[in-house]
Amino acid sequence: MKRGFVTIALQGIKFDGNFGGVMRAAHCYDVDLVMIGEKYRHEITDTTKAFKHIPVIQNCDLIKNAPMGSQLIAVDLVDDAKNIIDFVHPEQAVYIFGAEDKTLGNDILKHCHHKIYVPTNHCMNLAATVNVVMFDRMAKMSKIKPSYSRTKS
Repeated sequence: MKRGFVTIALQGIKFDGNFGGVMRAAHCYDVDLVMIGEKYRHEITDTTKAFKHIPVIQNCDLIKNAPMGSQLIAVDLVDDAKNIIDFVHPEQAVYIFGAEDKTLGNDILKHCHHKIYVPTNHCMNLAATVNVVMFDRMAKMSKIKPSYSRTKS
């Protein structure tokens, strides 16, 4: 039985195609809700048509609309962020992601319970970062139950 919930929140994303990639990642990792501070537009990069299976709240205040009981987690390259390798994911979580080339800003960061970053040599794009964070959550919470498998012929 599933415990808790996971929400992806997006603020200030720069490229429309990134939203489709995020939706596909959300679908792959059993995300319960996606919130976006801007207007949503379906993108061809959402190849699984995740928008038909995962609720999307658009044009919303990510802090005020966070589900009750959730812990807000900023995924950002800021000085006091914790390396994701050492991070223990809460059961009820909202992961807030922003644009690839700037911080989420103090208006969001001051409300976050946690700040994490993914250690890399170079900046990842938004969808790649969402995939890494959601995989880390699923792996650490021992919820990896792949529904897709390859068999050798």
